[in-house]
Amino acid sequence: MSKPKRRAALVLAALLLAPTAPAQAPTMKQLMLDLIHPASNDILLTVSRGGPSDDKEWASLRHNALTLSESGNLLMTQAQSGSDAWVKAAKLLADAGSDAYKAAQSKDAKALAAITVRIDASCTNCHKQFRPNVFPSQAGGEK
Repeated sequence: MSKPKRRAALVLAALLLAPTAPAQAPTMKQLMLDLIHPASNDILLTVSRGGPSDDKEWASLRHNALTLSESGNLLMTQAQSGSDAWVKAAKLLADAGSDAYKAAQSKDAKALAAITVRIDASCTNCHKQFRPNVFPSQAGGEK
């Protein structure tokens, strides 16, 4: 093998054997704006408008429910300083998303409607605890 070919083969081998850098985890803002908020809104809006009417809407609900479930799982790995409260809040989202997926998979509109309460509660409770500026205190009376 000629010297240039040998060098090219070594470079190629080094590139193929070099460890790849792990993908950077999305930021909290990216998760909320690009995954969690749209997925939860789509589920809540579909149910509030009477539920899915065809297979395409059921498929969309499955997609959105799976997005919530896996986003909750990802949030659990991003616990704030080992915060048990953070993990618990993220687990509520993951569990609600998983149950919504099961309901959408079985096309159970009644079960899905019941789960929307849990989806909304998981978001509201987490934001009250970790984003208090979203839910300002009503101390001192109504404003």
